[in-house]
Formats: sequence, C-alpha cells, structure tokens
Amino acid sequence: MLIFVAFLLLTVALPPHITLSSTETTTSAGHAIPFPQFEHLNIKKSIAATKIRARPRPGPATYNYSTAEDTDHGSSQNAISRNSSVKLNLAHRDKISFSWHKDHRRRFASRMKRDSRRVASLIHRLSGEGTAAEYEVAGFGSEVVSGMEEGSGEYFVRIGVGSPARSQYMVIDTGSDIVWVQCQPCRQCYHQSDPVFDPAYSASFSGVSCSSTVCDRLENSGCHSGCHSGWCKYEVSYGDGSYTKGNLALETLTIGHTMVQNVAIGCGHMNRGMFVGAAGLLGLGGGSMSIVGQLGGQTGGAFSYCLVSRGTESSGTLEFGRSVLPVGAAWVPLLRNPRAPSFYYIGLSGLGVGGERVPMPENTFQITEFGDGGVVMDTGTAVTRLPTEAYAAFRDTFIAQAGSLPRAPGVSIFDTCYDLGGFVTVRVPTVSFFLSGGPILTLPARNFLIPVDESGTFCFAFAPSSSGLSIIGNIQQEGIQISFDGANGFVGFGPNVC
Repeated sequence: MLIFVAFLLLTVALPPHITLSSTETTTSAGHAIPFPQFEHLNIKKSIAATKIRARPRPGPATYNYSTAEDTDHGSSQNAISRNSSVKLNLAHRDKISFSWHKDHRRRFASRMKRDSRRVASLIHRLSGEGTAAEYEVAGFGSEVVSGMEEGSGEYFVRIGVGSPARSQYMVIDTGSDIVWVQCQPCRQCYHQSDPVFDPAYSASFSGVSCSSTVCDRLENSGCHSGCHSGWCKYEVSYGDGSYTKGNLALETLTIGHTMVQNVAIGCGHMNRGMFVGAAGLLGLGGGSMSIVGQLGGQTGGAFSYCLVSRGTESSGTLEFGRSVLPVGAAWVPLLRNPRAPSFYYIGLSGLGVGGERVPMPENTFQITEFGDGGVVMDTGTAVTRLPTEAYAAFRDTFIAQAGSLPRAPGVSIFDTCYDLGGFVTVRVPTVSFFLSGGPILTLPARNFLIPVDESGTFCFAFAPSSSGLSIIGNIQQEGIQISFDGANGFVGFGPNVC
C-alpha cells in the first residue's frame, strides 16, 4: 500500500517516468543493456515531498444526493456506447488530510505494518470461481483518492451508493472480488469518514434471497451454512484478521456520471480491520463478483488505472471500458492460477540492474503445477515482494553498482538503505523488469529508491517474500498506465504516464 509522497526524477536521455523496450544492445562482455545504466534522483525535492500538505477531501462529510435527473432509474442508464468510457480520478491517500500522522516516519511505520498484513492476506487467501454477471454495462470511470489520511487502504475512489446516491470513499483493490460497504444497522463497525450507508433511505436497494443465482456465486454464503432467514448472507475474511459480514443485496452504484443498476454488493453489519476511514471496498479482482466481473459484457473485463505520483497535486485515474485500452502499450499475457482466480498474474522472466540481467534460475517466477509461486499485480500492496533467493541476488547486484552511495542502517522491512541527506542529486543504477514475451519495463528512480524519513534516509523498495509468491506493489506501479484486457487475457504497460 502506497503512503510515500512523490519525488521528482531527473533523468539523462530518458523519459521522465517509465521506459519500455523490446530491443536490447549488448556490452563487450555480452550483458544486455536495454537502457542507460544510471538515472538521477533529486534528493531535496524527494524529502520535501514527504511533508503532508493538508487538503480538504472532495465533498463534505454528509450525504451528497444526486439530482432528480440522476435518480431516474430508466434502463438507458446502463446503455453506454461500447466506444465510450467512464473516468474516475485517483488520488493517493496523502492528499486527504484529516487527523492522520503528519510525521513521515510514523506514517511509514504504520504503512509497513499494514503492508506486511496485506502480503500475509494475499499469500493465504484463495478465492472461488463463479459465473459472469448476466447484465451488461459499458465503459465508465471515476476519481480515485489515496487513503493514507483515512488510516487504511492506499487508494480511495469516490462513488455514489444507492438512490439517491450517497457519496462514499471506497478502497480500490485488484486483489479482491466482493464489493461491500458498511451498512446500518451497524452492530460492529470501524470509523469511516462519511455517514454509514443506510439502505432504508435507498429506493434501489433490494435484498438477495437464498434461492437467487447471485447468492449461488458466493463461496461462503449464509445459505450454505444453515441460514434460515431466507436472505443471502456473505462473509469475507482477510488473512490479517480483517473481515466483513452482512447481507448480499442488489444496489445502484454511481461511478463518475454513470449509474449502474443491480450491482451485487455486500451490506456489512459487522466489520473489522484495516479499512478505517473508507466506507468499504471496490473489488477489481478477476472473479465474477468483482465490479469488473459484474460489468462483464460490453466492458469485456477491460479497465485501466494510473496511480498518482506521490506528493503531487495531480490525480490518477481509474477507467472502465474497452475504449480506454491504449494504443501502443506493451502487452503481456495474463496468467491464470485456478487456486487464486481473483489475482492478476503476469509472466516475469527476470530482473535487471544497471542494464545487466541478474542471474537467477529460469523458473524463479513461474507458477508451479500446485498453484504456488508466480507474479501478482496488486494495488493494495506497497512494496514489491520477491522470492528470498531472487531478492538477495537482485539486492546484492544493486548494492554493488551503487557502491559509491553512503549506506544507512536498515529500516523496518528494508535491509538496504542509504544516507542521502547531504546530496542534491545522486546517480543510481537503473532497475528493470524483464516481462515474458520480450518487453522490458525500466522504472524511474523514485519507484525503487524511496524516502523513509525527512532527514534523507532512502531505502531500496523491495523485500523478500515469505513464500514463492512475487507481488508487484503499487510503489513500482506508480505513474505508469496499467491496463487489463480481461476478454483477451492481456495486461498492458504504458504508453501514457500520470
């Protein structure tokens, strides 16, 4: 989960954000060099960007009602052109300032604790498969807001729930399926910034019966465990002990200016965990119950996001629909793991430092026949995790090539840190992901060398995994347009940046 604030990358003969290539040159020693070996990082601007600047959240802490025109529930509201899209703005949690820690080190420590729990959750969670939703919705999108000041979730999106629409902050999560919000009557709820949603005031709220095919798509519905109320109950437990429990319902969601009817959502009456501040979670995973799976049809499982650069006043984006898929992106196949159908796996053939490929076994990042290992793209994890041996080789190569930089003691989960407080800019070796099929993604320096305090301590933003699973976190994804074409099974990187 992403809490760090942005810093400016100064490059020489490089674009200001990402570099993608499928062409390599070689040195006399035979090492592949897809790009220049070094980049420059502006230290003082990076440190300055760690300081939170208070900014009021978009919208008051009271219900925002749609206009009368918006609350008309004609079927035309779901009939969006296949060539259109809906766009939401994304902002990092640092942009929303309430009562959260203003001290960067405290924010960092809290973030790393949440991140470790998140990784444990991904490793231990398996999701069941279901069928695709029966209704169709075309492209649309919305603003996404970071959730750091909310105390949970790295990126928030502002959407409307119910009719009339009540604006709510929702955590976006590519590693989860169920869409849910806290609901009245709330028998056990954590603090959220907006009033808890009350279905009694929504004209479009409809409970789901146990006999419904929608309920059948839940892996752990109350109907399967002796529930005699007649209404479908849901329960989602996360690996860190967080959970949400309540009734499944059909409700209208307003995403951007688009109203989407009959979305299956969890109406949570008992909730606990790391979601403090947000009203709930907007699951973007690969399962049938996620918002992506439920839209199906016209969107074809297509969506795109660009996570906002830390510490800037700009906003990232979240868009739905086939029309948002960019021309000129570097596309690589999505891989399927039956044990974890919600996760977006990609092929990774290797890692590079300073233009050189780091030696490691060919099967390091492959999914085994038992469903172990592989590489998952996840918006909810901040720091990229790698298998221990791969991480050690990667880190040692970076240390060797950055040997002129003064070292600092490790901080939290990071064992490779540098004391850069006395510098204006530093030259650092490039870091690259070698994607299956040939494309090479070379990251800007701010996406792998990050400030952990305000005195100039920067750390190599990778960590070893407690299992063979690799997770590409949102620090490494930041500023890169990432697109998913679920219908054809591809994920694209670039060509646009944010």
